Amino acid sequence: MSVETATKSEPQALLAWPPQLDAVHLQELTNLATDWSMFHGLVYRPPANPPSEPYPSTSRVIHAPFTLFPSPLPRQLYELARRLQPLYNTLYARIAVDVLWLDKIMSAVAKVDDFQLELYKIWKQVRAEGITQPLELGLWRSDYLVHSLPDGAFTLRQVEFNCISSSFGALASRTNQMHRYLEAATGYYGAHPLLNANNLPQNGALEGLALGIAEAHKAYGVPSATVLFLVQPHERNVFDQRPLEYELLTKHGVHVERVTFADLAASASLSESKQLLYTTPLKPQPLEISVVYMRAGYTPNDYFGEADWAARLLVERSKAIKCPTVGAQLAGAKKVQQALMEEGVLESFLLDPARGPEKFTESDLVLLRASFAPMYALDATTVQTTIENAAHLVLKPQREGGGNNVYRSNIPPFLKKLPAAEHEAWVVMELIEPPPLRNVLLKAGASEEGGKEGDVISELGIFGICLYGSEGSGSCEIKVNEEVGYLVRTKGRESDEGGVAVGFSCLDSLVLVD
Repeated sequence: MSVETATKSEPQALLAWPPQLDAVHLQELTNLATDWSMFHGLVYRPPANPPSEPYPSTSRVIHAPFTLFPSPLPRQLYELARRLQPLYNTLYARIAVDVLWLDKIMSAVAKVDDFQLELYKIWKQVRAEGITQPLELGLWRSDYLVHSLPDGAFTLRQVEFNCISSSFGALASRTNQMHRYLEAATGYYGAHPLLNANNLPQNGALEGLALGIAEAHKAYGVPSATVLFLVQPHERNVFDQRPLEYELLTKHGVHVERVTFADLAASASLSESKQLLYTTPLKPQPLEISVVYMRAGYTPNDYFGEADWAARLLVERSKAIKCPTVGAQLAGAKKVQQALMEEGVLESFLLDPARGPEKFTESDLVLLRASFAPMYALDATTVQTTIENAAHLVLKPQREGGGNNVYRSNIPPFLKKLPAAEHEAWVVMELIEPPPLRNVLLKAGASEEGGKEGDVISELGIFGICLYGSEGSGSCEIKVNEEVGYLVRTKGRESDEGGVAVGFSCLDSLVLVD
């Protein structure tokens, strides 16, 4: 498939969005959308309301934040993002098993970042003891923004590559279904010719991510074993996780156990042959764990003490297939993303036949490089340049989950206080410049008023599944490598951060523009 790196789609298709409806039709769409969402599980647990409710209620829900209309994207750019995902999957699989290169990058970061240091120590210890499970599972997501080029064309630039807890596959699928329902039920009242089923691409993220876990379970080789979901306590976003559990059981016959780090610390153990065993009072025998799918562990706030770090080490030492391993989590660091821009690095990972049997071309590298947003290391030689050009830059630490970056005018005062010894923990990225776009954002509590139309930015994420491993030869064997669906998160243009769970963005889906 030939895919261009940029498209000349008419900007008017984006500028004239969303379709204009009168208040009566807009309210009816809102009612239909919120009812559909509540019925079909496009929901969250409500926030806690201290002091009377120290934790989120488990008996009430609110609809997840979403857009009333799908957001337009040039069809060529959607196909480009899908084309890129298997390339990125292979690239990051090879990075995750390249111990020497990854060690060189992350050892410097670990010196100045306590969280990365703890992960790095586990990685080093497990490697010293000997890897017991060569297979690794990636449920990954590559995130992009549309970037406006000087000649009026649009292209995609990568925001980041997510290697752990790449969430919202289930709720993104539900959002796509909700928009398709509104089109089927109302035709959006004829508000715009783009709003027809042919332009609303179906989203198979839920089924695809579950398939990835099922393939890893199958590769483990013990059909009676259980998949373990490692989750945060008092999880509000449980309804993005439960559908994966239900899909695994009903379609693949795979059982799931949900546990926290505290549960692991209290009830997990290793057998003499390094099987991960989990004991629950609800079942008479310990469960053998085939796959550990981590929806926690990506932030320092997930580790409350030494017992949690010991539980993470226990998992890493086991024969269970990890999603991700600590090595793959380190591979998702922003420092790795920045290092990939250095001359010859991409060629080394994708064109060297010793890396694996998959064959890549110079055209593949051109597509990947064109998707990179310019980045550079923060050090003594770049601090002043960063301050002078701060209006066009963002500083990124080695963190996931939203709310961690430093933008524009906040950069100079931040750098003046940042000790020089901590510069290595940050990278600098040129801001991506999305074209103007508008939409109607619906959040629980505001939806009764019909939602608010405003200037927005939409971020596209493409999900991929990758089952891979290395027997220590340096070559990466890839058993499964697929693109499986997408996520769109849309936020007010005034907001720099993009996380849905932390309240910055709304779930969205696509309407494709030719």
